[in-house]
Amino acid sequence: MAKISDPLVLGRVIGDVVDPFSPSLRISVTYNSNKKVYNGHELFPSSVTIKPKVEVHGGDMRSFFTLVMTDPDVPGPSDPYLREHLHWIVTDIPGTTDVSFGSEIVSYEMPRPNIGIHRFVFLVFKQKGRQTLVSTPPSRDRFNTRKFAEDNDLGLPVAAVFFNAQRETACRKR
Repeated sequence: MAKISDPLVLGRVIGDVVDPFSPSLRISVTYNSNKKVYNGHELFPSSVTIKPKVEVHGGDMRSFFTLVMTDPDVPGPSDPYLREHLHWIVTDIPGTTDVSFGSEIVSYEMPRPNIGIHRFVFLVFKQKGRQTLVSTPPSRDRFNTRKFAEDNDLGLPVAAVFFNAQRETACRKR
């Protein structure tokens, strides 16, 4: 079970987005071939404009996964009344490869935080089989990861990672 020192607990991903879970595999998320995502680290929105390379580590040839990317801090972290905003869904990702071999059912939308520091969360769910998802969200706004997982019989995530981003001002751009 998740420990209090777990970055997903400290970053309130567990709680705000998903219920407590024990990761059974890991994912690596890399933007522009050199910007790796680590829990809680900050990335500039200008460095995450193009969809990242996402790899699932620890799956097998019979496993298929779903990736969800969401922002639970919309419109701002102090009052996220529009929680969550959906940024990306890829399904049928083979357990021994990366997301590019899956089926993109919601295209990647780059992060555009407007107020405060936002968390951008990548969650991986193990599917019961290939092409088993039946429910696609009607909108990116007010997305609910728990409901999406429940509607598609995905259970709890098997891996997650998140980064922080905030609006870039001219002086912050590097």
